[in-house]
Amino acid sequence: MGKIETKKENKRKDLLNAAFDLFITKGFHSTSIADIVGKAGIAKGTFYLYFKDKTDIRNRLISSKATQLFRNALVKLEQTEITELDEQFIFLTDEILHSLEEDKSLLFFLSKHLSWGIFRSSMTEEKSPDGISAREIYKQMIARSGCRFEDPEIIIYLIIELVAGTSYNAILYQDPAGIEELKPYLHLLIRRIVKDFDHAGQTDV
Repeated sequence: MGKIETKKENKRKDLLNAAFDLFITKGFHSTSIADIVGKAGIAKGTFYLYFKDKTDIRNRLISSKATQLFRNALVKLEQTEITELDEQFIFLTDEILHSLEEDKSLLFFLSKHLSWGIFRSSMTEEKSPDGISAREIYKQMIARSGCRFEDPEIIIYLIIELVAGTSYNAILYQDPAGIEELKPYLHLLIRRIVKDFDHAGQTDV
């Protein structure tokens, strides 16, 4: 990456970081584009070289944060010898939950704004330095496990909704139980989802 491209990327990151801080402290609706560029120290006109509007930077921010969570957990998964898909999901889930426990502001932000549509886009659009999308990584996980699903995207949708829907209150308010108490139930349900929809693991009757 040349100096010009590096400078552009740094400005984009500065805008994203400023937006995240303001969305967390002031809220999305109370934050203006003027607030974002002011905090980033960037001219207002420059904002529109990178983002269409405030909603666009919020969606890009959500996509980036969610994908980074997944990738950080994936790096640790690749250091293991886990091949079973349900155990891969459980490992990733535990790592992501740990990260959200450590950064509750990120949990609050993602839980308020993350939708399946945004996450699905990030699976395709957000790429690692080697150019591989999260969707391709997910396909590799399935291939390595030997599982076979009629619609693999539905499986990850179910697991994401399960984890996202149960972890917020458990981490922030220990309601109906703390996250450590809840994890065995999450693990059981993840195993059940993978087993019930895995055609490779089913036998004809």
